[in-house]
Amino acid sequence: MKIERLQELKQKLIREPNLAKIWSFYMDHFADFQEFTDLGEPTDSPFLEAVIPQVCEQIFGRKMRISGLLTIYIAEHQFFHSPLFAEGRPGGVIYFEEAKVGMLAVSAEFPPTADVLYSRFSESFRMNVPKGYARKRPKGFKYN
Repeated sequence: MKIERLQELKQKLIREPNLAKIWSFYMDHFADFQEFTDLGEPTDSPFLEAVIPQVCEQIFGRKMRISGLLTIYIAEHQFFHSPLFAEGRPGGVIYFEEAKVGMLAVSAEFPPTADVLYSRFSESFRMNVPKGYARKRPKGFKYN
């Protein structure tokens, strides 16, 4: 794993029209390397916690129960990544804080198949954040 390729991932995320190519690059060069995960720290991300359910709802056309979110933040690169499940469908999310752009990938079916749905999003994404939304996840908070 070469961490300097993270900048290449960011450029792909900003410019590449084929989202499957972006996700494949991420998976091939980062996701399966424990040393990559070890570079970051588990953290809360109110933005991702709000945007993921909304993106999934747009992808699937209905509200989806999100679980398994374990957000890791690599401060040096202002990069978030996390696995997730959308009603049992495995997926993941990546997000560059400085560029304000991210991507969600999730299995199209349950049980999972090789078909994957993708969505790119930006911080300008219209979020329906509840009034008084807490910046910090309350102790014991879990997606159902």
